Amino acid sequence: MASLLAHSLVAVTAGKLYPHRTAVARFWWLAILCATLPDIDALWHWLGVPYASMWGHRGITHSLAFALLTGMIVARSGFPSLTVFKVKWWRLVAFFTLVTASHGLLDAMTNGGLGVAFFAPFDDARYFLPWRPIVVSPIGVRAFFSEWGWRVVKSELIWVGIPCALLLLLAWRRRK
Repeated sequence: MASLLAHSLVAVTAGKLYPHRTAVARFWWLAILCATLPDIDALWHWLGVPYASMWGHRGITHSLAFALLTGMIVARSGFPSLTVFKVKWWRLVAFFTLVTASHGLLDAMTNGGLGVAFFAPFDDARYFLPWRPIVVSPIGVRAFFSEWGWRVVKSELIWVGIPCALLLLLAWRRRK
């Protein structure tokens, strides 16, 4: 998996690029929540759920169906004043869905694990992208603060941080 830092960076970058952004803090917190939420399945590992299970790590919570469901729930509960199924609501659903789906995309770019079940629950096959430059992050806080964790941070700075910074720079230049 990519680290929670990389997933959060993608959420903040997407929020800065979102043209209909709202200035409220909950927008930002919900964006970060959506980008990191799929790793809730790492907790199930300690409950005995096998990694390769659809309910295991990078399983159903990393799927596109989960991303869509999350986007709809977050838009509805995070912005209750919006009318469901109206344009503004669908914009937020799309944003939160894409931010949640970005999690699986980043994980599919890592060099470890079993792949991502993008199409769960309809298909339990796991997929990687053909290009996998990101060093896979260890599961667990203690393991992250090690030489392995440092390699992850350096890898993510190159493969996530630089592209996010370039996107933000291009957006800033375009607005000027």
